[in-house]
Amino acid sequence: MKILIASDHGGFKLKEHLKTYFKKQNYEFEDMGTYNEKSVDYPIYASKVAKRVPNEDNTLGVLICGTGIGISIAANKHKGVRAALVDSVTMARLSREHNNANIVCMGGRTTGSLIAEEIIETFINTKFEAGRHQRRIDLLEGI
Repeated sequence: MKILIASDHGGFKLKEHLKTYFKKQNYEFEDMGTYNEKSVDYPIYASKVAKRVPNEDNTLGVLICGTGIGISIAANKHKGVRAALVDSVTMARLSREHNNANIVCMGGRTTGSLIAEEIIETFINTKFEAGRHQRRIDLLEGI
C-alpha cells in the first residue's frame, strides 16, 4: 500500500503530523506538497494526488486543507476519484465499505491529530463491500 499525501497551508501541520505517524507505522508514502505554511491554492495540491491515485495500483490518497471541503471538491473533479470528506472513524469506514473511496480528505483546522490517525487506520484497513454498492459506483463512473 502506498499513500500519496498533500495539503494546502491550512492542512500543513496535520500533514506533517501524519507523515511522522506514517514513518512510525512503516507506511510507504509520498509527500506531494505543500512544504510550508505559506498561502497556496488547494486545487493545485488536490490535483497532484487526484491525477495519480486512480491510475496507480494499491495507492490511496490523503488530502488536507483548512476544513477539507475545498480540497475534496477539487479532488472529485478528476475521473476515477472518489474523495470522501471524513471527520470520524465511522465515516472513514463507510466511505470505504459503501463508496470505495480512494482519497480521504480532512480539515487541518477541524480534525485533531489523534482522530486523524484513527481515520487513516480505518480508511486503509477497510475493504469495499461491493454487492449493491458496486451498482452505485458504476453509476457514479457514468456521470
